[in-house]
Amino acid sequence: MPEAELVQQMFARVANRYDRANRLLSLGIDVRWRKAAIAVAGLRPGERALDVCCGTGDLALALRRAGASTIGTDFCQPMLRHALQKSAALDPQRRPEAWLAADTLALPFDDASFDLVTVAFGIRNVADPVAGLREMARVVRPKGRVIVLEFCKPRVPLVRQAYFLYFRHVLPRLGRWISGDRGGAYSYLPASVMAFPERESFLDLMREAGLVAARARYLSLGIAAVYRAERPDA
Repeated sequence: MPEAELVQQMFARVANRYDRANRLLSLGIDVRWRKAAIAVAGLRPGERALDVCCGTGDLALALRRAGASTIGTDFCQPMLRHALQKSAALDPQRRPEAWLAADTLALPFDDASFDLVTVAFGIRNVADPVAGLREMARVVRPKGRVIVLEFCKPRVPLVRQAYFLYFRHVLPRLGRWISGDRGGAYSYLPASVMAFPERESFLDLMREAGLVAARARYLSLGIAAVYRAERPDA
């Protein structure tokens, strides 16, 4: 079975308890990280935003609260159903424009359709991250922003040791207990983070995808990073 299909099935299994697991495993810090990503993006009310690999919709909903007209996409239908349920409980004026099933490698939008494209903790799940970034760059307007929120590995020695202990040994056990999943989703998480390019290496991937002005802001002692780059001015 292709790896992308395995990842899709894994997220479908944990969709019911995904939000609860995120809050508990991150001690709620993930909420602040999403706010930081929006701040780094320099979002202006009325802009059009696309959130890819949107999962259960947390970042797309935060973008909408910040004043953007927002669309969320994901290739996992159970995740999208939870996003739709969360937004259905809101006033219509506070809901994203749409939730669409779509692969980040083949987004169903015209070139230059958005002012801003974001992805939170999802780019490492894309089969070809550079191709995914290139597709994100395609659908954003010239000088529009591509924002990536992702885990990285801290460099302060004591923080790094504690992080590795938690990520490799504590998080998988807690994740299995909270989510009820025995299929390896919360073993995949730390393994994928450890293997994924970070810091300057990830900025190089953004440049390889044709983006410019790539830079990063590191959060929570380097546990996460917000990467920002722009589509070149035509």
